[in-house]
Amino acid sequence: MDANANEILISARAEFDRWLSHSENDPALKSRLEEIGGSEEEILRHFASPMQFGTAGLRSVMDAGISNMNEYTVAQTTQGLAELILQSGEDAKDRGVAVCYDSRNNSRLFAETASGVLAYNGIRVLLFDGIRPTPEVSFAILHYGCAAGINITASHNPKEYNGYKVYWDDGAQLPPEHASAVSASVAKTDLFSVKKMSVEEGIRAGRIRMLGKETDEAFLEAVLGASLADGDILSHAKDLNIVYTPLHGTGAKLIPECLKRLGVPNLRTVYEQMIPDGNFPTVLSPNPENPGCFALAIEKIRNENIPCQLILASDPDADRIGMAVRTEDGGFKTLNGNQIGALLMEYIIHARRESGNLPANGCAIKSLVSSNLFDAVCDAEGVDHVTVLTGFKYIGEKIKEWASSGEHTFLFGFEESQGYLSAGYARDKDAVAGCMLATEMACWHAKNGRTVSQALDELDRKYGFYREFTLNQQIGGITPIETTKRIMDRLRSDPPASIAGVPVASCTDYKYGETGLPAADVLYYTMEGGDAVIVRPSGTEPKIKAYLLVKGESESDAENKLRLYRTEMEQTLRP
Repeated sequence: MDANANEILISARAEFDRWLSHSENDPALKSRLEEIGGSEEEILRHFASPMQFGTAGLRSVMDAGISNMNEYTVAQTTQGLAELILQSGEDAKDRGVAVCYDSRNNSRLFAETASGVLAYNGIRVLLFDGIRPTPEVSFAILHYGCAAGINITASHNPKEYNGYKVYWDDGAQLPPEHASAVSASVAKTDLFSVKKMSVEEGIRAGRIRMLGKETDEAFLEAVLGASLADGDILSHAKDLNIVYTPLHGTGAKLIPECLKRLGVPNLRTVYEQMIPDGNFPTVLSPNPENPGCFALAIEKIRNENIPCQLILASDPDADRIGMAVRTEDGGFKTLNGNQIGALLMEYIIHARRESGNLPANGCAIKSLVSSNLFDAVCDAEGVDHVTVLTGFKYIGEKIKEWASSGEHTFLFGFEESQGYLSAGYARDKDAVAGCMLATEMACWHAKNGRTVSQALDELDRKYGFYREFTLNQQIGGITPIETTKRIMDRLRSDPPASIAGVPVASCTDYKYGETGLPAADVLYYTMEGGDAVIVRPSGTEPKIKAYLLVKGESESDAENKLRLYRTEMEQTLRP
């Protein structure tokens, strides 16, 4: 063992011993630590390095130790946020923090822990009385004028994970300067010294207020206010026979109700997956990007002989949607985030234009790693569009900026990871509105004599065969952040002249903020011919991502390009 590794082990064991000493007051923790203590590898995995708090908050497996999500790390992080709010003045304390949580194991416990820490610090808390979609906490911040918000969720990650998202007063995720301030405070805070009160104590003290149906109603009103469909379009909803699944998550709370109020007469749901369950027992992973998430819905359709044209899904915190559509051969095709984004953008433009509601200064937004098909649709329709860094907070910033300046009217924002928003009532992606828009889009195509599958084929014929793939390179070891940095440094010091035999026409490095966008650890390779390979570390997990964006002369040509780029990038990104 080299000197550095030995130092890391000594430090990890010292932290482990500190936790073990404290665990005399926590029998469950003590039992878990005794399991960990017999293995140096396990001690390193749990105690070598703390979670890194960034603009996306925290995300890790739920377990003991500073590297994981547990009551102690949640309390420590919340104390750091509390200090930021306290530094912002009495007004920020009184405006308070909206706190929300999803259906994951321990989400309610972590939400109540965070609420108790804030209340102990004299900060007003607006705590939801049960599971809610992520966009509703963003909405609540704006609706109630809160200083900040917290949502306990790990989005679409496997059941072992949980996370901690933080929002600021604009309803978007925490800006970098505030994330740095929280991170600095957390580093100075002993996680065993953080004080909190119970929710009951907080309510009695007037520091915690419970949010319920009244907030749901205001949120649904805002979502339905973003509808673009008239009665003629929605009259086709009865023929779609839509099936919806929340994948055991928060979407069950509001999405069926939203679609019912929209005017969908015969919405069916997947009963087994309507039950909130943090173990997600019917899916391998609750990620609506995965075709396997639609298996139970398809089984229901076949067993009950439902003439279904559209299946909708939402992830556990209901900020992202999935979609599967009936194909000409009677099967179902799962759409990716870029295909959904292009279809929704096309619908929004045409629906607004047909109703005389397409503003001359209308503008759409996509993330840097999303498909250029989106740009092609906007360009063909004469609609302005801009590109922002990955992270929906950057889309939220544009919404806020335009609302103030009047430079543009926000039309639609999307990320390839299947997050969408079409109005400014929230500043985060919204699966409630996403399912509503997807339904309207399908109805609009039905009105015009097309299925969604046929509409997708038309996009290929009209704009070319755009295809994309996201490569996720897991980074193991006890110091994944350092390993990730070495890989990115290597790419910068020895940039590739070609990838998969295709010359690199240019490389844009976003690290130093010289691109007109904020600084970000992103390398964007533009290939000869216009394809793109984009490399960036994940903001929430120990992995590096490579986004492959291609355009082919045919579907097979595009898929072959993806295969070649993927093969080489798998080698390039290995530690």
